[in-house]
Amino acid sequence: MFEYMGDRISNAIKNIKGMGTITESNIQDAMREIRLALLEADVNYEVVKEFVNNVKEKALGLEVQNKVKPEELFIKLVKDELVSLLGGDYVPLETTKNPTIIMLVGLQGSGKTTTCAKIANFVRKKNNKKPMFIAGDIYRPAAIAQLETLAKSLNMPIYKEEDNKDVVEIVNNGINYAKEQGCDFIIIDTAGRLEIDEMLMNELADIDAAVHPHEKLLVIDAMMGQDAINVIKGFNEKLELTGAVLTKLDGNTKGGVALSVRHLTNVPIKFAGDSEKIDGLSAFYPERMAERILDMGDIWSIASKVEEVINQEDAKNQAKRMKSGKFDLDDFLSTLRQIKKLGPLENILKMLPGARQMGLNNVDINPKDMAHIEAILSSMTVYERKHPEVLKSDRKKRIAMGSGRSVEEVNKLLNQFEEMKKMMKMMANGNFKMPF
Repeated sequence: MFEYMGDRISNAIKNIKGMGTITESNIQDAMREIRLALLEADVNYEVVKEFVNNVKEKALGLEVQNKVKPEELFIKLVKDELVSLLGGDYVPLETTKNPTIIMLVGLQGSGKTTTCAKIANFVRKKNNKKPMFIAGDIYRPAAIAQLETLAKSLNMPIYKEEDNKDVVEIVNNGINYAKEQGCDFIIIDTAGRLEIDEMLMNELADIDAAVHPHEKLLVIDAMMGQDAINVIKGFNEKLELTGAVLTKLDGNTKGGVALSVRHLTNVPIKFAGDSEKIDGLSAFYPERMAERILDMGDIWSIASKVEEVINQEDAKNQAKRMKSGKFDLDDFLSTLRQIKKLGPLENILKMLPGARQMGLNNVDINPKDMAHIEAILSSMTVYERKHPEVLKSDRKKRIAMGSGRSVEEVNKLLNQFEEMKKMMKMMANGNFKMPF
């Protein structure tokens, strides 16, 4: 998402290097390139026009200070304008009410039911909530079964009435049931249609009037393009949406919808779906998204992921052992298992500053390679991992057989580990120099 557009913008800004003052003539080419990049990404024409005019107006005549390069000043202006376009400040999900009631709405195929599960998983982890689902889609075949499967995978309760055709009654009964069960976060999955129609909107309006959800979130497929704006406006006129969830941002979508939604509808984007997995949902921070578009990285999101899955005390202890040169294969195995919890490493690499410039956005890490390393390490005894010097020929053969790998792979892992230890020691002593 956004990669092509972000690269075009970044390349346009590079052309401003070495200029003492930013003038209309020397930013003309850059502004044209930025305008084309945004239009090709399917950003609304009026939004593009306003964006370009705002950047141009703020940039013209700005004096470039000695300590600030002109391209750095210009990229800050572009970034600030992107942040404003994406909504400015982060708008969090309401979680303080007891119970908090949220209703998810959207067209068929937008990923609404899956998003119910993703949000439930998110608030349980982040806010220590006890979620429950209400199956309010009584029309789509297998909709209730799909939600039931997702609820079971998360070990969360679900309320359903498969023979009842009165959705408002189902939702009211479900809320009462949730209160009885001590659930403090209620997620209502509603019916979708292939397009907006009066019957759908009236039903959603009836649910809204009956239970007054604290959040009314529209789940929208980011691959819809500019049609998404009309869909949002249609739902918003009837329901007064509190937020939007953009799905499929991990696909080959141009991403223009994210840059148009808030500006044209004033509906804040609260979440972005970045994978099909249950944990593939991220809170939408406009500044972080702008930085990712411009290849500045997203260190805060990486830190947040690490904080969620890695034990801080273990991490501190391992860092001390690395610095002291006592980091052994047992520590390595523990670190490897913690890294696996972060999810696909490719997704982490993409969030590093300059990832696209270094080609890290296209790195393909085979999860089998990490599994093979873990199998080799797991086939060693604790003593062997702590004292790898005892690993002679016979032990290596046993480890290879136990892990289903070859002796050559065992030797390769041991050699790589020794090289890694040497590098750690050099870094700890301040003697390590980058090879470029």
